[in-house]
Amino acid sequence: MTSDLEHAPIDVGPHDDEPHGEGINSRLNWLRAAVLGANDGIVSTAGVVVGVAGATTDRNAILIAGVAAVVAGALSMGAGEYVSVSTQSDSERALLDKERRELEEEPEEELAELAAIYVGKGLDEDLALQVARQLTEHDALGAHAEAELGIDPDDLTSPWHAAWASMLSFTLGALLPLLTILFVVADLRVGVTMGAVALALALTGYASAKLGYGPAGRAVLRNVGGGLFAMAVTFLIGTLLGTQVG
Repeated sequence: MTSDLEHAPIDVGPHDDEPHGEGINSRLNWLRAAVLGANDGIVSTAGVVVGVAGATTDRNAILIAGVAAVVAGALSMGAGEYVSVSTQSDSERALLDKERRELEEEPEEELAELAAIYVGKGLDEDLALQVARQLTEHDALGAHAEAELGIDPDDLTSPWHAAWASMLSFTLGALLPLLTILFVVADLRVGVTMGAVALALALTGYASAKLGYGPAGRAVLRNVGGGLFAMAVTFLIGTLLGTQVG
């Protein structure tokens, strides 16, 4: 009796809806940074301008607070993403340097270690050793880094890409609530801004779910609910402070 796998065509490629190919780790990281940056820009700036709108109808005051929130938030997001990804990249490079030294100084021990990893994944010892030898001959560092460390030496995340993606996406996201609240009449500006923000958060929630292969409905509800809650709280605080100051 033969297994269906024995007759499977060898030219079957990756599924269209799965991430494959070189550079996918880097692309997913900067896409993640972009989506999160846009989401943070929408929520944080909306919270600021809605809060100020609760305290005053002065368009200039709202503009000043909103612009300050956009600039400070974008710079903070970019710097934070750069530091975070730089730390990750430094750690990955240090681990790769260590692996290079071990491959040069202890090649047989490293080969045995790689074979043991494949045995642990279900291959028999002879096949595991054969696979380990062939992969080591083809690309020793790549094979060991992927199996032992989960790192692709040719696909390290760029801190600058992540920082720029986060900063620019934050700015674009932040412009939505800022421009909405500035160009809508005073009586409607808070309600219209909340509606526009809810729609934008639904889109970023859907995008984040697709990037992470998670359930879209749950992500959208979380995103929209959190954003509306944040705006409601800041509007209430702004209203209370505006009443007291007035």
